[in-house]
Amino acid sequence: MTKRFASLALRYGCLALCCGVFYREFTKYHGFYGQTSLLSLHVHYFTLGMLFFLFLALAEKGLAFSAHKTAQLLPFYRVGLNFSGAGFLLRGLAQVLRAQPGEFAGACIAGVSGFGHILLGVSLVLILLEIRRAAG
Repeated sequence: MTKRFASLALRYGCLALCCGVFYREFTKYHGFYGQTSLLSLHVHYFTLGMLFFLFLALAEKGLAFSAHKTAQLLPFYRVGLNFSGAGFLLRGLAQVLRAQPGEFAGACIAGVSGFGHILLGVSLVLILLEIRRAAG
């Protein structure tokens, strides 16, 4: 499982780098110099993707915490992270393109992001509880 966590950390690290390059080039191309959610996308994938899975790899190495329950929680964590990322991406694209999403579209973006954050938060707490249980 340690290798799987390290592989996921590598994937999310690469994704975070791609998001950072996209943020830089997309805003520069469109002449946008204000605040945008695209930067949050870059940071979220670094911290909640790469760093979190590196932490899990180290915790697995030291505590051997990952059991069947943890393996069941990881897909929920990853779906939550990517739904949150989709919300940041959609909101950031609208900001850079100076698009004013309608009330329904804005609510949909908020809903996608909110669902992702709820799923991410609940699965994060459950995974951390598994680590605490393994630590004794």
